Amino acid sequence: MTGTLINAGAIIAGSIIGLLFHSKLPERFIRIVFQSIGLFTLFLGFYMGLKTNNLFLIIISIVLGGIIGELLNLEAGLNRFGDRLKNKFKSDNSRFSEGLVTAFLLFCMGSVTILGAIEEGMGGKPNLLLAKSVLDGVSSIALAAAFGYGVAFSVIPLLLYQGGLTLLAAYFGDYFSQTIINELTAVGGLILIGLGINILEIKQLKILNLLPALIIIVILAYFFA
Repeated sequence: MTGTLINAGAIIAGSIIGLLFHSKLPERFIRIVFQSIGLFTLFLGFYMGLKTNNLFLIIISIVLGGIIGELLNLEAGLNRFGDRLKNKFKSDNSRFSEGLVTAFLLFCMGSVTILGAIEEGMGGKPNLLLAKSVLDGVSSIALAAAFGYGVAFSVIPLLLYQGGLTLLAAYFGDYFSQTIINELTAVGGLILIGLGINILEIKQLKILNLLPALIIIVILAYFFA
């Protein structure tokens, strides 16, 4: 878990720096930062999505994942969690929950998260997660400058997700083939495309309700890829 803890610390440090900019940036600069982050998120999503070698499994995973997520109402649940944090810390930032969700998805959907967790979980040095910490720390500066305090609190779901992957890898790391990692990365890419659409305010999609697709694609890729 050392790599994940360092990763969380880097995000918090970057968020603090970003908040200093957030308080001083005029609205028009914040708007262009939003647009830049949205465009980058779309690019990253398409780049990751092209990792797949089986479009049929991706479609099934996204559809079934969306149905399960809708039944569980994950979007509303995490938004309520964000609102509770916002009220607890008496934040008046209207984009608190959006910043938390956006940062969490950007920090956790990439293949480096998966590979880094497997590397550390299987007893190796957390080299990938340390490299990821540098990238996430820099990214959190821009995100916090745009979204505010919520970015710093993205470390809570990050610790659960990335830390959970590390623990799972300690027991099941040998089962994570490159094929599974590629398909999992591709599904994460589709989720990021949806996130980019949300950030650019093209249309508001229930992105969090698609998260169960990450579990479904692992199962399908293990048996059918």
